[in-house]
Amino acid sequence: MIRYGKETRLPPQQVIEKAIHFFGPGGVGLDVIDQGTGCARFEGGGGYVSIACCEGEKRTQVDLEAREWEHQAGQFVGKL
Repeated sequence: MIRYGKETRLPPQQVIEKAIHFFGPGGVGLDVIDQGTGCARFEGGGGYVSIACCEGEKRTQVDLEAREWEHQAGQFVGKL
């Protein structure tokens, strides 16, 4: 399991949209198990990816946790 924290200038909803595109059926191929305002969870292949965003004054804090999808999680965080 791995955890990442990153700040970005993107608004939370845009981060979640990018995560769905990257990790979801059209990307890595994980199932979107849960999606809400500023959060999403994906599962498949014996693992999961969970992402949560909080908007600050100038930047959005992104917290991502992954199990069995550590490499792909690192790729996604690197693209934010």
